[in-house]
Amino acid sequence: MRRDDFALAHTLRVRWAEVDMQKVVFNGNYLTYFDVAIAEYWRALAQSASRDFADEYMNLYAVKATVEFHASAHYDELIDVSCRVARIGRSSMGFVFGIWRGDEHLISGELAYVYVDPESGKSAPVPQPMRDAMISFERVKPDLGSGSPR
Repeated sequence: MRRDDFALAHTLRVRWAEVDMQKVVFNGNYLTYFDVAIAEYWRALAQSASRDFADEYMNLYAVKATVEFHASAHYDELIDVSCRVARIGRSSMGFVFGIWRGDEHLISGELAYVYVDPESGKSAPVPQPMRDAMISFERVKPDLGSGSPR
């Protein structure tokens, strides 16, 4: 994972409530950090595309999450949470995440989403304007097949 592959990085400060008895960020909080980064991703995407994608991204449902731990973040440290879409399929997409403290790579992760038609509750094709905006926003072209998000 290369830090400069990410078009989006969001800086967070680790809060007291996010650390555990071992004085490191509790493992489940890294998924919360991913969630913050994905919200910032959609905000940045909307700005770059001059379009509001709220109706579309509210129809994305998480179907898989993975977190790989390389090192821990600690209370009051500044960390950068990076996010990019790595794969766009017909009705799904895969995002990869990296968390860094300075130059140290702490965490890698993936989230897979399925786009769902709000009327039927069933998977549906990712809307073309959303697909086009993601492709043009990224520094690294996403895989447009059905393989793994890595």
